[in-house]
Amino acid sequence: MSEKVLMTEEDIRRTLARISHEIIERSKSLDNIVLIGMYTRGVPLAKRLAQNIQTFSSSTIPVGALDIMPYRDDIPYHDTPPKVTRTEVPFSVVGKSVILVDDVLYTGRSIRAAMDGIIDLGRPQSIQLIVLIDRGHRELPIRADYVGKNIPSGHDESIAVKLKETDSIDEVAIISPAPVKSNHNGTQNGAQSGMQGGKNGLKE
Repeated sequence: MSEKVLMTEEDIRRTLARISHEIIERSKSLDNIVLIGMYTRGVPLAKRLAQNIQTFSSSTIPVGALDIMPYRDDIPYHDTPPKVTRTEVPFSVVGKSVILVDDVLYTGRSIRAAMDGIIDLGRPQSIQLIVLIDRGHRELPIRADYVGKNIPSGHDESIAVKLKETDSIDEVAIISPAPVKSNHNGTQNGAQSGMQGGKNGLKE
C-alpha cells in the first residue's frame, strides 16, 4: 500500500475558511441556517464551519450531529438496525435551511441516508451539502453544493481524512494498493493474497 498526502493542516484550514465565506456570500440571511454534521468526521467539520461563520459574520449557527446508521441501505435485511442512535439535533429543522456536512462524498448512498434522517426530524425548507472531499463514482443523482477539493480516485483506492478531534492530526491522504506483481508461474500475487477492489468499507 502507498499513501500520498493531498491536504495538510493548513490546506484544510484554508478550505474550511473558503467554504465558510461562500456560505455567507450565497445566503440572503444566516438566521434560518443550521449545520448538521454526519458522524464521524462530519461533526467536527460542521463545528469548525460554524465557528468560522461566527468569526467572519458574528452570526451564531446552530450545529447538530446525525447518525445515519439506521437509514443505510447496505444493511442486510436479516440484520436489525441499531435502536440506539447518536443523533443530537437540539433544534427544530422544520422550515430551516439545513446544510449537511460530511468528510467524503463517494457513491452518494450515505447522503441519501442522511436526507432520510433529516426528513424524520421534520420538513426543512431546503437541504444543502458540504463535503471536504468529492472523490467521484456516484451511484445516485447527488451532488455537493460546497466542495473543499475534488480528488479523482479509483475504486481500489481509499481516501483517509484525519482530523484533530478524532485522529489527533489534520490531514487528507489517498491510499493506493501496492502494484500487482506476477510470480514465476505467471500468477498475480495480488490475487493470491486476496487483495480486494471495489468500495472501501462503508465510506460513501
